[in-house]
Amino acid sequence: MSTNQSFMQRNQFLIRRLHSLSGILPIGVFLMIHLVTNSSLAWGWFALRGRGQGEGLSVSEGGVQYFAHEVTWINTQVPHLFLTEVTLWLAIAFHCVLGVYYATGGKGNLQHYKHQDNFRYTLQRLSGYFGIFFIFYHIATLRWGWTFLIPEGTKWSHEFSASTLAAALQGSTTGWTMAGLLVSLFYLIGVSLLVFHFANGLWTAAITWGLTVSEHAQKRWGYVCAVFGVGMMLAAWSALGSAMLLDYDTAHNVEASMHEVHTPPAIEHDMSDEVTLEANAIGPEG
Repeated sequence: MSTNQSFMQRNQFLIRRLHSLSGILPIGVFLMIHLVTNSSLAWGWFALRGRGQGEGLSVSEGGVQYFAHEVTWINTQVPHLFLTEVTLWLAIAFHCVLGVYYATGGKGNLQHYKHQDNFRYTLQRLSGYFGIFFIFYHIATLRWGWTFLIPEGTKWSHEFSASTLAAALQGSTTGWTMAGLLVSLFYLIGVSLLVFHFANGLWTAAITWGLTVSEHAQKRWGYVCAVFGVGMMLAAWSALGSAMLLDYDTAHNVEASMHEVHTPPAIEHDMSDEVTLEANAIGPEG
Protein backbone atom coordinates (compact mmCIF):
# COMPACT_ATOMS: atom_id res chain seq x y z
CA MET A 1 0.00 0.00 0.00
CA SER A 2 1.34 3.40 -0.95
CA THR A 3 2.32 5.63 1.94
CA ASN A 4 1.20 8.64 -0.14
CA GLN A 5 -2.46 7.67 0.16
CA SER A 6 -4.72 10.02 2.08
CA PHE A 7 -6.73 9.03 5.14
CA MET A 8 -9.87 8.77 3.01
CA GLN A 9 -8.14 6.51 0.51
CA ARG A 10 -6.66 4.25 3.17
CA ASN A 11 -10.02 3.83 4.92
CA GLN A 12 -12.29 3.96 1.89
CA PHE A 13 -13.89 0.55 2.57
CA LEU A 14 -14.99 1.50 6.10
CA ILE A 15 -15.93 5.12 5.39
CA ARG A 16 -18.12 4.27 2.41
CA ARG A 17 -20.07 1.81 4.52
CA LEU A 18 -20.44 4.27 7.38
CA HIS A 19 -21.67 6.87 4.90
CA SER A 20 -24.17 4.39 3.50
CA LEU A 21 -25.30 3.29 6.96
CA SER A 22 -25.81 6.86 8.21
CA GLY A 23 -28.18 7.50 5.31
CA ILE A 24 -30.38 4.64 6.50
CA LEU A 25 -29.95 4.86 10.28
CA PRO A 26 -30.76 7.30 11.74
CA ILE A 27 -31.52 9.67 8.80
CA GLY A 28 -33.69 7.38 6.68
CA VAL A 29 -35.62 5.98 9.63
CA PHE A 30 -36.30 9.49 10.90
CA LEU A 31 -37.49 10.56 7.44
CA MET A 32 -40.00 7.68 7.37
CA ILE A 33 -41.33 8.51 10.84
CA HIS A 34 -41.46 12.22 10.01
CA LEU A 35 -43.44 11.69 6.81
CA VAL A 36 -45.85 9.22 8.38
CA THR A 37 -46.53 11.64 11.25
CA ASN A 38 -47.01 14.62 8.91
CA SER A 39 -49.24 12.65 6.56
CA SER A 40 -51.63 12.07 9.47
CA LEU A 41 -53.06 15.46 8.49
CA ALA A 42 -54.61 13.51 5.60
CA TRP A 43 -55.55 10.22 7.30
CA GLY A 44 -55.82 11.16 10.98
CA TRP A 45 -59.62 11.39 10.94
CA PHE A 46 -59.88 7.77 9.82
CA ALA A 47 -57.60 6.70 12.69
CA LEU A 48 -59.77 8.61 15.16
CA ARG A 49 -62.91 7.01 13.75
CA GLY A 50 -61.29 3.63 14.23
CA ARG A 51 -60.88 4.51 17.91
CA GLY A 52 -64.40 5.91 18.15
CA GLN A 53 -63.08 9.44 18.71
CA GLY A 54 -63.83 11.26 15.46
CA GLU A 55 -67.52 11.89 16.05
CA GLY A 56 -68.59 15.37 14.97
CA LEU A 57 -65.29 16.20 13.29
CA SER A 58 -64.77 16.79 9.59
CA VAL A 59 -61.97 14.92 7.81
CA SER A 60 -59.82 18.06 7.97
CA GLU A 61 -60.54 18.68 11.68
CA GLY A 62 -59.87 15.05 12.53
CA GLY A 63 -56.54 15.21 10.73
CA VAL A 64 -55.58 18.34 12.64
CA GLN A 65 -56.52 16.79 15.99
CA TYR A 66 -54.59 13.58 15.35
CA PHE A 67 -51.54 15.40 13.97
CA ALA A 68 -51.50 17.97 16.78
CA HIS A 69 -51.72 15.21 19.40
CA GLU A 70 -48.78 13.33 17.85
CA VAL A 71 -46.60 16.43 17.52
CA THR A 72 -47.33 17.52 21.10
CA TRP A 73 -46.46 14.04 22.35
CA ILE A 74 -43.14 14.08 20.47
CA ASN A 75 -42.19 17.51 21.84
CA THR A 76 -43.27 16.91 25.44
CA GLN A 77 -43.11 13.17 26.13
CA VAL A 78 -40.24 11.70 24.09
CA PRO A 79 -37.31 11.19 26.51
CA HIS A 80 -33.98 12.87 25.73
CA LEU A 81 -35.44 14.66 22.70
CA PHE A 82 -32.56 17.14 22.50
CA LEU A 83 -29.98 14.33 22.57
CA THR A 84 -31.92 12.58 19.81
CA GLU A 85 -31.92 15.75 17.71
CA VAL A 86 -28.19 16.31 18.23
CA THR A 87 -27.49 12.73 17.15
CA LEU A 88 -29.60 13.25 14.04
CA TRP A 89 -27.90 16.57 13.19
CA LEU A 90 -24.45 14.98 13.54
CA ALA A 91 -25.48 12.09 11.32
CA ILE A 92 -26.83 14.51 8.69
CA ALA A 93 -23.64 16.57 8.83
CA PHE A 94 -21.49 13.44 8.49
CA HIS A 95 -23.56 12.14 5.58
CA CYS A 96 -23.62 15.52 3.82
CA VAL A 97 -19.88 16.17 4.11
CA LEU A 98 -18.99 12.73 2.80
CA GLY A 99 -21.69 12.98 0.14
CA VAL A 100 -20.17 16.19 -1.22
CA TYR A 101 -16.71 14.61 -1.07
CA TYR A 102 -17.82 11.57 -3.07
CA ALA A 103 -19.89 13.65 -5.48
CA THR A 104 -16.83 15.66 -6.47
CA GLY A 105 -15.20 12.37 -7.43
CA GLY A 106 -18.15 11.26 -9.54
CA LYS A 107 -16.06 9.65 -12.27
CA GLY A 108 -14.82 7.04 -9.81
CA ASN A 109 -18.39 6.37 -8.63
CA LEU A 110 -19.58 5.74 -12.17
CA GLN A 111 -16.93 3.09 -12.60
CA HIS A 112 -17.74 1.55 -9.22
CA TYR A 113 -21.50 1.34 -9.92
CA LYS A 114 -21.17 0.18 -13.51
CA HIS A 115 -24.78 -1.09 -13.64
CA GLN A 116 -26.34 2.14 -12.37
CA ASP A 117 -28.37 4.27 -14.73
CA ASN A 118 -26.56 7.54 -15.43
CA PHE A 119 -29.70 9.65 -14.96
CA ARG A 120 -30.36 8.24 -11.50
CA TYR A 121 -26.71 8.68 -10.60
CA THR A 122 -26.82 12.35 -11.59
CA LEU A 123 -30.16 12.97 -9.87
CA GLN A 124 -28.87 11.29 -6.72
CA ARG A 125 -26.08 13.84 -6.51
CA LEU A 126 -28.27 16.82 -7.40
CA SER A 127 -30.94 15.75 -4.90
CA GLY A 128 -28.24 15.55 -2.25
CA TYR A 129 -27.05 19.10 -2.92
CA PHE A 130 -30.59 20.48 -2.94
CA GLY A 131 -31.50 18.37 0.09
CA ILE A 132 -28.77 19.97 2.21
CA PHE A 133 -30.17 23.42 1.48
CA PHE A 134 -33.76 22.29 2.03
CA ILE A 135 -33.04 20.55 5.35
CA PHE A 136 -31.25 23.65 6.63
CA TYR A 137 -34.18 25.89 5.69
CA HIS A 138 -36.71 23.46 7.18
CA ILE A 139 -34.90 23.16 10.51
CA ALA A 140 -33.97 26.85 10.71
CA THR A 141 -37.52 28.07 10.16
CA LEU A 142 -39.69 25.46 11.85
CA ARG A 143 -37.32 24.35 14.63
CA TRP A 144 -34.89 27.15 15.39
CA GLY A 145 -37.49 29.88 14.87
CA TRP A 146 -35.80 31.92 12.13
CA THR A 147 -39.06 33.66 11.31
CA PHE A 148 -37.40 36.23 9.02
CA LEU A 149 -37.17 33.44 6.42
CA ILE A 150 -40.94 32.78 6.54
CA PRO A 151 -43.51 35.00 4.78
CA GLU A 152 -45.07 37.39 7.33
CA GLY A 153 -42.83 35.92 10.02
CA THR A 154 -45.10 33.08 11.13
CA LYS A 155 -43.53 31.29 14.10
CA TRP A 156 -44.13 27.54 14.21
CA SER A 157 -45.42 26.17 17.52
CA HIS A 158 -45.83 22.53 18.52
CA GLU A 159 -48.99 23.48 20.45
CA PHE A 160 -50.51 24.90 17.26
CA SER A 161 -48.51 22.76 14.87
CA ALA A 162 -51.03 22.35 12.05
CA SER A 163 -52.25 25.95 11.88
CA THR A 164 -48.77 27.51 12.05
CA LEU A 165 -47.47 25.01 9.48
CA ALA A 166 -50.32 25.95 7.14
CA ALA A 167 -49.59 29.66 7.63
CA ALA A 168 -45.87 29.13 6.91
CA LEU A 169 -46.64 27.29 3.66
CA GLN A 170 -49.46 29.55 2.52
CA GLY A 171 -47.63 32.76 3.37
CA SER A 172 -50.10 34.20 5.88
CA THR A 173 -52.84 33.37 8.38
CA THR A 174 -55.51 34.73 6.05
CA GLY A 175 -54.83 32.81 2.86
CA TRP A 176 -52.38 32.36 0.02
CA THR A 177 -49.72 34.89 -0.93
CA MET A 178 -47.18 34.82 -3.77
CA ALA A 179 -44.39 34.27 -1.25
CA GLY A 180 -46.37 31.36 0.19
CA LEU A 181 -46.68 29.79 -3.25
CA LEU A 182 -42.91 29.96 -3.65
CA VAL A 183 -42.32 28.40 -0.22
CA SER A 184 -44.79 25.61 -0.95
CA LEU A 185 -43.18 24.92 -4.32
CA PHE A 186 -39.78 24.84 -2.62
CA TYR A 187 -41.13 22.33 -0.09
CA LEU A 188 -42.68 20.17 -2.81
CA ILE A 189 -39.42 19.97 -4.74
CA GLY A 190 -37.31 19.53 -1.60
CA VAL A 191 -39.37 16.74 -0.05
CA SER A 192 -39.72 14.92 -3.38
CA LEU A 193 -35.97 14.99 -3.96
CA LEU A 194 -35.25 13.79 -0.43
CA VAL A 195 -37.59 10.83 -0.89
CA PHE A 196 -35.91 9.96 -4.19
CA HIS A 197 -32.47 10.34 -2.58
CA PHE A 198 -33.40 7.92 0.20
CA ALA A 199 -35.13 5.34 -2.00
CA ASN A 200 -32.35 5.36 -4.57
CA GLY A 201 -29.81 5.39 -1.76
CA LEU A 202 -31.24 2.11 -0.48
CA TRP A 203 -30.55 0.64 -3.91
CA THR A 204 -26.92 1.81 -3.97
CA ALA A 205 -26.44 0.77 -0.31
CA ALA A 206 -27.12 -2.84 -1.24
CA ILE A 207 -24.30 -2.61 -3.80
CA THR A 208 -21.96 -0.94 -1.31
CA TRP A 209 -22.55 -3.69 1.26
CA GLY A 210 -22.21 -6.45 -1.34
CA LEU A 211 -25.82 -7.63 -0.99
CA THR A 212 -26.70 -7.29 -4.69
CA VAL A 213 -23.67 -8.34 -6.69
CA SER A 214 -25.24 -9.46 -9.95
CA GLU A 215 -27.11 -7.22 -12.35
CA HIS A 216 -30.21 -9.40 -11.95
CA ALA A 217 -30.13 -8.97 -8.15
CA GLN A 218 -29.72 -5.23 -8.52
CA LYS A 219 -32.72 -5.07 -10.85
CA ARG A 220 -34.95 -7.01 -8.45
CA TRP A 221 -33.89 -4.88 -5.51
CA GLY A 222 -34.51 -1.81 -7.67
CA TYR A 223 -38.18 -2.82 -8.05
CA VAL A 224 -38.50 -3.09 -4.26
CA CYS A 225 -36.90 0.31 -3.76
CA ALA A 226 -39.17 1.83 -6.43
CA VAL A 227 -42.32 0.55 -4.70
CA PHE A 228 -41.02 1.78 -1.36
CA GLY A 229 -40.21 5.18 -2.90
CA VAL A 230 -43.73 5.50 -4.33
CA GLY A 231 -45.20 4.83 -0.89
CA MET A 232 -42.92 7.41 0.72
CA MET A 233 -43.73 9.93 -2.00
CA LEU A 234 -47.47 9.48 -1.42
CA ALA A 235 -46.95 10.12 2.29
CA ALA A 236 -44.90 13.23 1.54
CA TRP A 237 -47.33 14.66 -0.99
CA SER A 238 -50.38 13.94 1.15
CA ALA A 239 -48.75 15.70 4.10
CA LEU A 240 -47.86 18.75 2.02
CA GLY A 241 -51.17 18.83 0.20
CA SER A 242 -53.14 18.68 3.45
CA ALA A 243 -51.11 21.49 5.01
CA MET A 244 -51.33 23.64 1.88
CA LEU A 245 -55.12 23.31 1.68
CA LEU A 246 -55.75 23.62 5.42
CA ASP A 247 -57.82 26.56 6.66
CA TYR A 248 -55.84 28.38 9.35
CA ASP A 249 -58.83 29.39 11.49
CA THR A 250 -60.34 25.91 11.43
CA ALA A 251 -57.07 24.30 12.44
CA HIS A 252 -56.39 26.91 15.14
CA ASN A 253 -59.83 26.40 16.69
CA VAL A 254 -59.33 22.64 16.87
CA GLU A 255 -55.91 23.07 18.45
CA ALA A 256 -57.17 25.70 20.91
CA SER A 257 -59.87 23.30 22.09
CA MET A 258 -57.13 20.76 22.85
CA HIS A 259 -55.16 23.17 25.07
CA GLU A 260 -56.57 25.00 28.07
CA VAL A 261 -54.98 28.44 27.94
CA HIS A 262 -55.15 30.37 31.20
CA THR A 263 -53.85 33.82 32.07
CA PRO A 264 -50.83 33.43 34.36
CA PRO A 265 -51.76 34.15 38.00
CA ALA A 266 -48.86 36.59 38.26
CA ILE A 267 -50.74 39.18 36.18
CA GLU A 268 -54.23 38.54 37.60
CA HIS A 269 -54.37 41.36 40.14
CA ASP A 270 -55.59 44.92 40.17
CA MET A 271 -53.66 48.15 40.64
CA SER A 272 -54.64 48.47 44.33
CA ASP A 273 -52.59 45.34 45.07
CA GLU A 274 -49.55 46.91 43.43
CA VAL A 275 -49.94 50.10 45.52
CA THR A 276 -50.21 48.09 48.75
CA LEU A 277 -47.20 45.95 47.94
CA GLU A 278 -45.19 49.02 47.00
CA ALA A 279 -46.05 50.77 50.24
CA ASN A 280 -45.06 47.74 52.31
CA ALA A 281 -41.79 47.48 50.44
CA ILE A 282 -40.93 51.16 51.16
CA GLY A 283 -41.94 51.00 54.80
CA PRO A 284 -42.88 53.90 57.15
CA GLU A 285 -40.88 57.09 56.99
CA GLY A 286 -38.95 58.21 59.99
